[in-house]
Amino acid sequence: MSRFFRNNIIIKTPAQIKQMQEAGAIAAKALHLALEAAEPGISTLEINAIAEAAIRDAGATPTFLGYSGFPASICTNINGEVIHGIPGKNVKLCFGDILTVDVGATYKGWIGDTADTVAVGEVDQESQRLIEVTRAALAAGIKQCVPGNRLGDVCHAIGKVGRDAGLGVIQQYVGHGIGQSLHEEPNIPNEGTAGKGVVLKPGMVFAIEPMFTLGSDDVAMRNDNWTVVTSDGSRAAQVEHTVAVTEDGPLILTAR
Repeated sequence: MSRFFRNNIIIKTPAQIKQMQEAGAIAAKALHLALEAAEPGISTLEINAIAEAAIRDAGATPTFLGYSGFPASICTNINGEVIHGIPGKNVKLCFGDILTVDVGATYKGWIGDTADTVAVGEVDQESQRLIEVTRAALAAGIKQCVPGNRLGDVCHAIGKVGRDAGLGVIQQYVGHGIGQSLHEEPNIPNEGTAGKGVVLKPGMVFAIEPMFTLGSDDVAMRNDNWTVVTSDGSRAAQVEHTVAVTEDGPLILTAR
């Protein structure tokens, strides 16, 4: 059984982390195939089908499908869409877009959660910079996932990369603990104060997901009650890995 640490953060055993790594590998492969298909003219519903097939062919199930009523197996977000975009038959990619795909796979009761943002064809320099800085922020946050650090160290590292680059840092939506449930404690904001928060322990597992924009931090909800967009229409990027804190340092469970 999993053990509980204070604040209800679930500590996973090495064997359980190994199982999560299997789920993470399935999610990572599905994400890779989805992003590989991201060419001008393809619909996001077609991309959804590719990712879902990869998940099911591996003996897993799409974590997001039906989660709180979500109607698809992945989230697809184009340009100013930040998170929770619903794939659609008539939503087709165009040359110069940026696309974020977020994938969750449940395998033998454990979940892997991962996302990335890519260019569709060639994009302008600012859009490419947005993608690169968001990925760098994820790497900086992961680097802090070592025993003895505090959760604020992770959040501070993420936010500093974004702010230093002059990007908007999304506040309303955050990373999270993960395991046999998609969302576990703790929340992992995209900004924080170094040296504050819960002390990191081996066996903690986090879904770390920086979300940055080329403009304002403010977001709005579309009428579908799922898709979150930037209030000013600026482009957004989200990248994510499921990461375990271990005695040997951070272990990326959704490595691609």
